Amino acid sequence: MKYDILQILGAVLTVVFGQGAIRLLIDHDHSGLLGWLPGGFPVLIVAYVALTAVGVLLAGWSHTRAKELGRRG
Repeated sequence: MKYDILQILGAVLTVVFGQGAIRLLIDHDHSGLLGWLPGGFPVLIVAYVALTAVGVLLAGWSHTRAKELGRRG
């Protein structure tokens, strides 16, 4: 059950921050959820990409762990 929740959390992180990174690339002035971070565009794009990568890694890792336990086909 915990791997299911972690996989969902990873997917949510991937979708939310991936969409934010794409939006920031298209419109540099719309900083979205991480607009409170100081440093401007370079810091924001690095943060969005890093959080997207964390989501991808978390979802992949939890899927692999659940598969090893026989919970995935």
